[in-house]
Amino acid sequence: MTQKDFDNKIWYPVLLDWFSVHRRALPWRENRTPYTVWVSEIMLQQTKVEAVRPYYDSWMERFPDIKSLADASQDEVLRQWQGLGYYSRARNLHEAVCEVQSQYKGIVPDNKDAILKLKGIGEYTAGAILSIAYGQPEAAVDGNVLRIFSRLYNIEENILSAAVKKKITALVQEQLPKDAPGDFNEALMDLGASICIPKHPRCQVCPLISFCLAKATGKEAQIPIRTVKKNIPIEEILVVVIEQDTSWLLHRRPDTGLLASMWEFPNVEGEGAEGRRKLQEVLADIGYQINFEDTPQGTLRHVFSHKIWHMTVLKGRLVSGNLKTEEEWQWLPKNRYTEIPWAGPHGKITAWQ
Repeated sequence: MTQKDFDNKIWYPVLLDWFSVHRRALPWRENRTPYTVWVSEIMLQQTKVEAVRPYYDSWMERFPDIKSLADASQDEVLRQWQGLGYYSRARNLHEAVCEVQSQYKGIVPDNKDAILKLKGIGEYTAGAILSIAYGQPEAAVDGNVLRIFSRLYNIEENILSAAVKKKITALVQEQLPKDAPGDFNEALMDLGASICIPKHPRCQVCPLISFCLAKATGKEAQIPIRTVKKNIPIEEILVVVIEQDTSWLLHRRPDTGLLASMWEFPNVEGEGAEGRRKLQEVLADIGYQINFEDTPQGTLRHVFSHKIWHMTVLKGRLVSGNLKTEEEWQWLPKNRYTEIPWAGPHGKITAWQ
């Protein structure tokens, strides 16, 4: 098949026939409302389906609709999100839902311009909500779709470039059936997750094998083309756990930036004697003098999208002092550790105590 022949080929019926038999049973597909689609798509950003399942079920038990989520505090929302990571997703979702509740009477807008103005919703999420929940002919182009279409059309260009994304979005829109846009987009999701996977695609069981130009030219393993990622910096983080009776001393992170508004054990960027000195200075500023045990409790490695924390955890002993401020610091009883949103890996440290 030549490129010219392929350009005029309509293949979406084959994909939909395959999807009708092989569609994944996912909890968010049982009740496809704008809210459930929205929540599931935000959770699935940078998180695998199997990891999302229990969080989605738990979330829907606690926040079954837009009003219940809008009425919740940010701390409640972050606690419910605990463990999913990328916490800005939860904060943005909460803020956007509050806007929907106040400005749209709790109804997610079915207009693309309006829905794109909501915090945390981009082109892909908007396309998913509008096509799956509202049946509108909108493309939902994510990494799976970029990979599938780059192979189908043998696109030997960087799929992360804006120009290629625009090109592929136009190709998706050409195939998108007006009478089943949601099924089409979900079929692509399932195809990318189970068959047209990275590195080693399962071409022999792919329903679109006879349409795939990359397969026809033997390039299915080389496509898609991506630019090489830059090296991720590693930060040394020194953490101290300080107990008083049956409570831990905790710090609340700033309300913007990485892991915003979440609670953590006192820590500084640094290591060794210099790191200990910096920790003592931080604690002196809030009114405490401490000593450290010589041997660390252990180490943790936590990977973010843009950096890696290598964390060394120390045990500290309070020598003297009184807490000067409770705005960003508090003593938390150990038996209440589930009541707060922990900052990433800091929640794991509680298991060592």
